[in-house]
Amino acid sequence: MNNNKVFYWSIAGALAGFLFGFDTIVINGAEQELQKLWSGYTLNGRNDLFHGIVVVGSALWGTVIGAMFGGFPNDKIGRKKTLFLIGVLYTVSALGSALVSDPWLFAAFRFIGGLGVGASTIAAPTFVSEIAPANQRGRLVALYQLNIVFGILVAFISNYLIAKSIEIESWRWMIGIEALPALLYTLIVLTVPESPRWLLLKQGNVEKARKIFEKIYHSTQVQAQLEQVRTSSPQTRGSSEKLFSAKYKRPLLLAFAIAFFNQFSGINALLYYAKRIFSEAGLGEDAVFLSTVGVGIANFIFTIIGVIIIDKVGRKRLMYIGSFGYIITLTTTSLAFFFGWASIVPPALFLFIGAHAIGQGAVIWVFISEIFPNHMRSKGQSFGSSVHWWLAAIIPAMVPVLFTTIGAGWVFAAFAILMAFQLIFVWKVMPETKGKTLEQLETEML
Repeated sequence: MNNNKVFYWSIAGALAGFLFGFDTIVINGAEQELQKLWSGYTLNGRNDLFHGIVVVGSALWGTVIGAMFGGFPNDKIGRKKTLFLIGVLYTVSALGSALVSDPWLFAAFRFIGGLGVGASTIAAPTFVSEIAPANQRGRLVALYQLNIVFGILVAFISNYLIAKSIEIESWRWMIGIEALPALLYTLIVLTVPESPRWLLLKQGNVEKARKIFEKIYHSTQVQAQLEQVRTSSPQTRGSSEKLFSAKYKRPLLLAFAIAFFNQFSGINALLYYAKRIFSEAGLGEDAVFLSTVGVGIANFIFTIIGVIIIDKVGRKRLMYIGSFGYIITLTTTSLAFFFGWASIVPPALFLFIGAHAIGQGAVIWVFISEIFPNHMRSKGQSFGSSVHWWLAAIIPAMVPVLFTTIGAGWVFAAFAILMAFQLIFVWKVMPETKGKTLEQLETEML
């Protein structure tokens, strides 16, 4: 088995996650400056609603559309070409949104970047899961999540350094600098092969698939791999079989649940509004920026731990750890806001990030990429990603309004209660998928 090639291809595909993380979080450092700049714009007479839905939320609405329809190019033109297209979208978005001065044009370019984010949550995990050996699949697919949090960390640090060095329109630099890694990623993805499973099941191209499998497995294993993939879905090429049927009820339920709970942990609300949350807690400006960097560091460190152990301890145990961590840290954060314990908020949220990174963060994209059969993987990934991003668009968009109406304490209390329900889901419903081939899992899920 050629571990070096597989690792390089996995990293190259997973780099879409770096741009996902950077693009998603770069708005964090700029959003308050942008709200002041465009304070005269309103929705229903409210600037905070306009800011949340249009300025901040535009990328998330793009992500929703990208997640809903990203499965089509992933199946039609292949995983590799879709990943390349995603790089182009990120590059155009970064340059465009940094150069405009109108909030609606800004939102349009951020929307384009969101399309890239949404599509990447389908194409990258699908590509990596389809080239990875079963015993390494968890950590290789989780490299996508590791790249997401690395992108988040770099965005937090970049925002901090730019805010310190550029006083006038620093937001343009915060957002525009993403064009550099976006262009680099677009070039790197040209060096990866197509998914052999896509070539077999969508194109019927046995010889090309064989050549790629020969670069991954020992020569004595290649024919067995080809046969295993072909017999797993014998009549699927050109099939009009529907995802939303009773046959796929179980994987659909599992994908919905893990995506639902991921967002109702409040993770995107924190990542988008970390600076605002720390300000609400009463921290000074320097402490606020340094705390947001601390969020990125905690996220990165705990994700590394999750990636290292996911194939050893399994997906379900990581979800147990994350669920208990969520409940404890969200409850503590809620109480801190109710009783004015400003100094407790940063460490509680750092630990919250740790719980997320080692649990949901490490597991979600791995798990969704495993539970659907080969010929339905793109559609299933699109469904799970769509649920995730619909909620990711709605929840952060409502944060400015909720903070000014019911208060941060009640918001975090609601998240804590919902995480208790996630714990029940993990205990009673979620299966373990570690160490099994995609074809074995297909048999078990249906």
